[in-house]
Amino acid sequence: MYHPKALKAEEFISHDEVLETLSYADANKHNTQLIDAILEKARLRKGLDHREAAVLLDCDIEEKNREIYALAEQIKKDFYGNRIVMFAPLYLSNYCINGCVYCPYHLKNKRIARKKLTQDEIRREVIALQDMGHKRLALEAGEDPVNNPIEYILESIKTIYSIKHKNGAIRRVNVNIAATTVENYRKLRDAGIGTYILFQETYHKESYEKLHPTGPKHDYAYHTEAMDRAMQGGIDDVGLGVLFGLELYRYEFAALLMHGEHLEAVHGVGPHTISVPRIRRADDIDPGVFDNGIDDDTFAKIVACIRIAVPYTGMIVSTRESKACRERVLHLGVSQLSGGSRTSVGGYVEPEPEDEKSEQFDVSDKRTLDEVVRWLMDMGYIPSFCTACYREGRTGDRFMSLCKSGQIQNCCHPNALMTLKEYLMDYASPGTRQIGEALVEVEIPNIPRDKVKDLVRRNLTNIENGQRDFRL
Repeated sequence: MYHPKALKAEEFISHDEVLETLSYADANKHNTQLIDAILEKARLRKGLDHREAAVLLDCDIEEKNREIYALAEQIKKDFYGNRIVMFAPLYLSNYCINGCVYCPYHLKNKRIARKKLTQDEIRREVIALQDMGHKRLALEAGEDPVNNPIEYILESIKTIYSIKHKNGAIRRVNVNIAATTVENYRKLRDAGIGTYILFQETYHKESYEKLHPTGPKHDYAYHTEAMDRAMQGGIDDVGLGVLFGLELYRYEFAALLMHGEHLEAVHGVGPHTISVPRIRRADDIDPGVFDNGIDDDTFAKIVACIRIAVPYTGMIVSTRESKACRERVLHLGVSQLSGGSRTSVGGYVEPEPEDEKSEQFDVSDKRTLDEVVRWLMDMGYIPSFCTACYREGRTGDRFMSLCKSGQIQNCCHPNALMTLKEYLMDYASPGTRQIGEALVEVEIPNIPRDKVKDLVRRNLTNIENGQRDFRL
């Protein structure tokens, strides 16, 4: 039975409901009357349920797909404007006791270099990230209660927030660590984290257990129910994601949306972010052994349909994807990008020797943050380093109510311009700064309220004169 309000994983991610959804979508993928009705509902910007979205995903009518893509692009603009939030991952440790067959950190891999950053090494990594211009990090660590206990994660967060270097500061630390207890989630909340992120990898229970043969991650229910414990622990913002390529993408798509519906039903707040990583080559991992990989066209369709189904959520695409792929999905719904990323432990200060590689996966987009920022601005996007909502308490249901009503744009657009100005003054190359200054001038008139417009102009002048960290 499917019960969105249930707290048991196999009830809010009902296998039978997923299969029935896929059957329904397949039976109706050419039903133009139904597809038109779903699109009409989607134009209300209130989202779709998992069955409706699955029909759109399966639809292979060219004319209707053009409508789907156009609607996804418009909804993205309506909710997020032309802003793209920037972040970088920071890998603390690749010690791990799990046996995940798609990840090179698995316990049996004796070839990969095992590393764990000391607090001094974390300081050096953070300063390197600050010198790029980053303000927002996503912490990553393998699951190992001896090497990576919660106390180590908490100490690392405290260290990161304490580092002020020149004009640099990390203002938001998101955390992507293994499922844990309500008590530990409370500790993470008290440490001032932003979003708690946990990828499901796959919602198909049988596949999940085969892909995680050993270690605590083998427990499907404990992992799948982690977001409920996080919210019980007071964490307002959580981020979902699956690793596309492990299981059939149609199954994952439906179940991912069901998980979002569950969070909304139980906690009144859906996912703050949804990530859509695809499996990539890594140390001893060959993505070719997984036979459920998806091509770029299918990937783009998934992004578009998620954007339509969950219009309020932030969508994240990392440097797993190439420049060309990232450019395509930016138009269809993605609102957050990483830039200048390293997936190794300690990779920002200096490159790793060939015989000491510790990456979790190969990076496809190897450009510097400055190159990514310039590329975005060339396309008319505003690279945003804003962390204001988190720092002003606009999280959880408070953020969602503002986002769903469209009012969040009154804060986000000005904040994006002010944080971009900081980047241009402190970190940008001369060519990037020139393009950015012109973009800021073009965008200021788009601020709807005259008082806010005047305030932003004053703050931009103050930034030029050396002041930092203005926010609405």
